[in-house]
Amino acid sequence: MQDSTTSSILAIQVGNSRIKLATFRGEDPDETVFVAKEDLTGAIEAAMRLYETIGAEPDSSIVVASVNRAISDPLVSALRDQLSCDLFSVPEDMPAPIGTCLDAGARPGIDRLLNAAAAYAKLRQACIVVDAGTCITVDFVDGEGVFHGGAIAPGLRMQLKALHEHTAALPAIDFAPPEGSAWGSNTRDAMIRGVYHGARGLVWRLIEKYAEQYGGFPVVIATGGDAAMLFAEDELINQIVPDLVLRGIALSAKSALDPEGGEAAHASRAATSAFSLLPDQVEPKPARRSLRSLADAAAPEKGHDHGHEHGHEHGDDCGCGQD
Repeated sequence: MQDSTTSSILAIQVGNSRIKLATFRGEDPDETVFVAKEDLTGAIEAAMRLYETIGAEPDSSIVVASVNRAISDPLVSALRDQLSCDLFSVPEDMPAPIGTCLDAGARPGIDRLLNAAAAYAKLRQACIVVDAGTCITVDFVDGEGVFHGGAIAPGLRMQLKALHEHTAALPAIDFAPPEGSAWGSNTRDAMIRGVYHGARGLVWRLIEKYAEQYGGFPVVIATGGDAAMLFAEDELINQIVPDLVLRGIALSAKSALDPEGGEAAHASRAATSAFSLLPDQVEPKPARRSLRSLADAAAPEKGHDHGHEHGHEHGDDCGCGQD
């Protein structure tokens, strides 16, 4: 049930492959729609239809986060022309509600920050966020809710495209999950297996490296268009949450537009360790706290010295979002 003091929000994420939209009255989305990035008309129609479901409610607004300005600029312009409502952008009008510890001047993609904010706001503990989309990102958030960055690698289709464009003989192919034998008996199947198992191995190795440096095994959340296909049965992934960025957008809006409501939501989330599930989300698995050489390593307590975990003292040129 919606709290009468909570603003209603239409969250829009503009990515490199898709446009995602969802309405929020509370913590979980009421309805979610995915549209191909090329379908600007479809995205405008979806946004207008979704906004109609909340537009009559007090303090309703639209909040957009984009990593693709060529798509988001005309979308935002059209919505401003056709809808009489407040329209905000993250991070231009409001920040992602997550601390950072990065090099001075570093500017991570807003989708990575929103993923981190949504994951930590729900879990309230150290976590790793894997986003498997156009690119594959694997990011670390510490036990105090500080984003430390991570790794960026090409996604499955980008890898296949590179194999074709940078060789004389490898064909242009579409991705499909590998079936049958462990090895490919033709060029297409060999390419598919290379990128599929390469992506899974990349994520595994990065999770291990992060856990080694952290001194414990954090909860691992996966999101992105290829997450379910890559990780639905993966023993290292605790839960798959396809709408994580949208949840981060809603969290940003509630933190900026309704600070008291945002604090109440934080308090209620602290009592649970899993996301509320939508029909297409993967059930959470118990968090694994050990792995190989980490079997006897204890995770640092939440109240440990923050500068020690970062591995450096904070200074004027740190770039950290923490005091």
